[in-house]
Amino acid sequence: MEVNNLFQLSIVIPAYNEADSVPILLQQIQSVLETEALLGEIIFINDGSTDATATVLDKLTTESPLHVHVIHFRRNRGKAEAFTAGFQKATSDIVITMDADLQDDPAEIPKLIETLEQENVDLVSGWKYPRKDPLEKRAFSFVFNRVVAMFTGVKLHDMNCGFKAYRAEVVKELRLYGDLHRYIPILVHAAGFSVGEVKVKHHPRRFGKSKYGFKRISKSFFDLLTVLFLTKYRKRPMHFFAGIGSLFAGAGIAVLLTGCVLKFF
Repeated sequence: MEVNNLFQLSIVIPAYNEADSVPILLQQIQSVLETEALLGEIIFINDGSTDATATVLDKLTTESPLHVHVIHFRRNRGKAEAFTAGFQKATSDIVITMDADLQDDPAEIPKLIETLEQENVDLVSGWKYPRKDPLEKRAFSFVFNRVVAMFTGVKLHDMNCGFKAYRAEVVKELRLYGDLHRYIPILVHAAGFSVGEVKVKHHPRRFGKSKYGFKRISKSFFDLLTVLFLTKYRKRPMHFFAGIGSLFAGAGIAVLLTGCVLKFF
């Protein structure tokens, strides 16, 4: 990705079945850019939507006064690959990522940029506060963030928040696939960049339904093992497998001893 000075920021937005949301979101972004006198490009990634999202986005590219680009995936490939495609297309020094469902508030973009500059960090991750999601989603997020912090040392209140601001050199370093977008702050930190956090407004979903599901819970923790392997044990993989092996060996010995004691008595 080559960076130039044509745009002050690039806004990367994955969209999956968000036909009702994207026109409103684009209007909100336009208002913020005009108020802050910012020149920005908006990059939508249509992630294999099965509703009218593709048609709506193509229409917006011709009707909107903003610089709108659309990347179409023929099938749903996930947020990680959508981010990667958007990062490759981005041309500015600052890259913003956000969701297309209107839960992220574009009015918070200046706050993200301000935090990026004032705290002199390379990535600012949003902290949805107060969060307007269902209880079960908030409960899982609470546990998830603390488990991740315990194993990685990267302590954020909202690791998986998609509302982030990056310096261009950061997105050049990211290699995302699968569900690794959930662990971007960890990957960024492991690459030697600095990470900050700031509270951002969060809104209830207005249209459609959430893509969240309980099947993602097990996937998230398996992905955590992948991230740990990539960031901490890539150069010493036997330490990773020895730790897991020791855990199971310890459990096996405990079961064996318990069986022996029960048989003896």
